[in-house]
Amino acid sequence: MPPGDLAVIIPARNEAERVAATVCAASKLSGADIVVVVDDGSADDTAALAVSAGAHLVRHARRRGKAAALETGAEAVRLIEASAASVPASGPRHLLFLDADLADSAIEAGPLADPVRAGIADMTIAVFSTRVRIGGFGVVTTAAGTGIQRATGWRPAQPLNGQRCLTRAAFTAALPLAPGWGAETGMTIDLLRMGMRVTEVEVPLSHRATGTDWRSQLHRLHQLADVSRALLAREPAVVRLRSSLASPGAGANGRLPR
Repeated sequence: MPPGDLAVIIPARNEAERVAATVCAASKLSGADIVVVVDDGSADDTAALAVSAGAHLVRHARRRGKAAALETGAEAVRLIEASAASVPASGPRHLLFLDADLADSAIEAGPLADPVRAGIADMTIAVFSTRVRIGGFGVVTTAAGTGIQRATGWRPAQPLNGQRCLTRAAFTAALPLAPGWGAETGMTIDLLRMGMRVTEVEVPLSHRATGTDWRSQLHRLHQLADVSRALLAREPAVVRLRSSLASPGAGANGRLPR
């Protein structure tokens, strides 16, 4: 049987309640013959349940954040392809990133891969047709959307949505990802600035809504901090300064000559 053309990467942290269902559903997606779960330092049974559901597992000994989990998952796919000599004739598999809490709805993620397979998009971003929001005020989403629009002229409907499909070339071009929860925001800006094609796809996916307790509010603050850092790093003045510091004219210590 020829290899598929899609690898699913599922970053997970303390998702024992839903990760098995997510893996099972993702495994049924057309062309998806590799499913990798990256356990980002979970304290529950996420890892064991992911393996029992049939996923390849990579574990971070401690929490390293969303961006690191995405990068680890992509590298795991590359190693799996190399060890099994299973790279499709069309080239390395496209990468489909899904959240671990999608559960059974992950089976609906297939349309995200269609524009990438057709060669009309380098990256797709999901737009959930049904949105559940509990306790959030949209501050982080607004900050990300406004920042992406300011940087590129385009504003995605759901800029923080982690359900994305990319060509391998597009993912590689986006490396290194912006740290933590800034990964999606930074990735979108970087690829658009490179002239790559990014499109949104409406899908009937659903995941657990963030609550209103103090842990949920702290999570939003961490998100806002990471998104803000990703946006600041991509401000034109900061980009120019970094380029200057990295240029041959800079001093040996990386500082501009006086």
